[in-house]
Amino acid sequence: MRIILVTGTGGAGRSTVAVATALAEAHAGRRVLLVPGDTDPGPAVDAAAPGTFTVLRTDPAGDFRREFLALQARSGTVLDLLGAAPFEDAELTELPGSRQFALLRALRGAAAGDHDLAVVDLPPLREALTVLALPEQLRRYLRRLLPPERQAARALRPMLAQLAGVPMPAQWLYETTARWERELAAVQAVVEAPGTTVRLVLEPGPAATAALREARLGLALHGLALDAVIANRLLPAASDDPWLAALTAEQHRRLADLRADAGELLHELPHLGREPRGPEDLALLAARPGPPPAPGPAPTVEDRREEDGVLVWHLPLPGAVKQDLSLVRRGDELLLGAGPFRRTLPLPAALRRCTVTGAGLVDGDLAIRFAPDPGLWPKPS
Repeated sequence: MRIILVTGTGGAGRSTVAVATALAEAHAGRRVLLVPGDTDPGPAVDAAAPGTFTVLRTDPAGDFRREFLALQARSGTVLDLLGAAPFEDAELTELPGSRQFALLRALRGAAAGDHDLAVVDLPPLREALTVLALPEQLRRYLRRLLPPERQAARALRPMLAQLAGVPMPAQWLYETTARWERELAAVQAVVEAPGTTVRLVLEPGPAATAALREARLGLALHGLALDAVIANRLLPAASDDPWLAALTAEQHRRLADLRADAGELLHELPHLGREPRGPEDLALLAARPGPPPAPGPAPTVEDRREEDGVLVWHLPLPGAVKQDLSLVRRGDELLLGAGPFRRTLPLPAALRRCTVTGAGLVDGDLAIRFAPDPGLWPKPS
């Protein structure tokens, strides 16, 4: 199954492009699932869609209430011990962050279906990358707070619970953590699957080229593939109106810059002069997906011990600027900052027995040098 995650700059028309793309593929005979974002496509789209088209609408408020009540029910015995008064459904109101978690659950649900293609309308770029990074980040938090190796003694907890006559809070905590770990791992697997790609929607303007470079950097940092760049709302090239002609000329200059940066990934969609009114208008705004792009360069470890006495970890970061990079080694992890984005990367096994000696950035390749620690590195026989 192919999953296309549609994001872009705010106001560039990403929701319209997502709906149009999904409808076009459904009319071509593919089984398509659309996960809309903040803007519901509405009943008009459902009426115009063929039988192979399905909309999976998220319900952040309802999803939050269901999850909270389920957690409350599972922890009922512990709450009773603490004298807590449980909440009822009518008392609960949606909390900040509910929408992001509802979107991740919808993404997992989309991957579990029998569709050929799922199109997911994501928030603007920076928020979208934050949402997609959540599963990996939360799993890291869980491992730090409740390390798996500390669960070795949990076989004693049922016996202690029998002696005490009540379930032990630690047992409940580890069981809840294990359930969250499984759910987060399932969502992370969908995000990182080879068939999951990102489609970037931009409106050619002064900030478009910078947005593309930022997107490429953020996607590379999180290991996500960019399959297309959509230049949306292009004005007609010829006009007798001097004001419109000047605006068009400026837009097409920006489009040329985008074309130079995006190359074959760039697709151009017209400005309709109005909001789309029906299937015919949406058909003009459909960006038909090609096959998933070939994987980009992956992080690699180069062994240069014989030449320079170091191992070099190469991390592809297209568009990265040296002064916007930050590197911090913490135990077996590397805290990497690139522009506005942050990610914590686990060190490959060989590099955990080394010390960082330096780093350099050349043409989008971040090369971090590690020297083997004599106290930890195996001695030659």
